[in-house]
Amino acid sequence: MSASRPIVILGTGYTGRWIHKLAKEQCLPILASSRRPEQHLGDVAQTARIQFDLDDPATWSALPLEADLIWTFPAVPLEPVQSFAKHHCNSSRRLVVLGSTSAYERGDDPEMNLPPWIDETSPANLGLPRVQGEEYLRTQHGAMILRVAGIYGPNRNPVEWIRQGRVGPTNKLVNLIHVEDLAQLCLLTLRTGQAGNVYNISDGHPRRWADICAEVSIKWGVVSPRETSPSQPGKRICNRKALEQLGYTLRHSDLYHALADLQLEAGDRIPR
Repeated sequence: MSASRPIVILGTGYTGRWIHKLAKEQCLPILASSRRPEQHLGDVAQTARIQFDLDDPATWSALPLEADLIWTFPAVPLEPVQSFAKHHCNSSRRLVVLGSTSAYERGDDPEMNLPPWIDETSPANLGLPRVQGEEYLRTQHGAMILRVAGIYGPNRNPVEWIRQGRVGPTNKLVNLIHVEDLAQLCLLTLRTGQAGNVYNISDGHPRRWADICAEVSIKWGVVSPRETSPSQPGKRICNRKALEQLGYTLRHSDLYHALADLQLEAGDRIPR
């Protein structure tokens, strides 16, 4: 990715806004897109926003021909994904696509106390429509796929998930990534990633929800209204390839330090 080559974010939601913010801080030419930019991107300069709708081919021509792309929404349905890519993903255009670690089968082993580590060589579920779209873009157009763990950050705080009862003290393993690290890795992958590669994006420290809930209860007195219940074992996502090949050090590798920062930002102080 050339320093002067523009970047277009396809779908500027929670993660896309962080990518836009960090790109501007790095003085990278960046354009944000939305189906309805006037409604959803009012805080973005008019010259830096464009209309894009995968389901409306009339909007595709708004993309600058020389721009690289960061695709943030699920690559479905397959037919418009293929049609768009055939006409707008040329060999010189670099493409990063955000996927999900839900692409991987759990790979449970009843003889193991913990499920095995999942890396990029682990089989993906090709029966999932989203994975079919990602694999088409990867194999046919050199897209770099980021298989992303659960995203948290400002205004998406796991402490609030616990307070609201969205999660409870189960033994299910959860893999997380702070949105700032994810956004940095999106830009870094666009710049230095290898075309056609898959990268797992996680903080590399799977934790049980029961342990997170216990720590949150101790630090902030927040208890989930959910009762403990049986759960699936979850997954353990390995992030070594992404960090080593992209040369990145996570800024938020410690979940509890990150949660403390989020709580301070929200006005809650840790009890002394």
